[in-house]
Amino acid sequence: MWLNSSSRIWLAAAPVDMRLGFDGLAAKVQGVLAADPFCGHAFVFRNRRGDRLKLLLWDGLGFWLVYRRLDQGRLHWPRADAGAIELSAAQWAMLVEGRPWTPLPSLEKCTPTLL
Repeated sequence: MWLNSSSRIWLAAAPVDMRLGFDGLAAKVQGVLAADPFCGHAFVFRNRRGDRLKLLLWDGLGFWLVYRRLDQGRLHWPRADAGAIELSAAQWAMLVEGRPWTPLPSLEKCTPTLL
């Protein structure tokens, strides 16, 4: 999607009103996420029910606003107090497919020994 190799994808953990458009979401990026909406990074927001998302992106000429609605199920999303979370391209792909994308907890390191 219109992202280059230096673009990042930021997920806003708290739900937003899906009636917000370009200006309202850009204000959320500045006020809530403390980021610059004109930086070329993608900012992703969800509704309270968790079945819709919007992606806001500045491409240098104007804003893109992409809207996604799941017909069934809910998006897997972090807790609302998590703030902003950076997603990898693989995590983004899993999120828009409605699959769990959060990293698995790390396991204890073990050292093999000879018996």
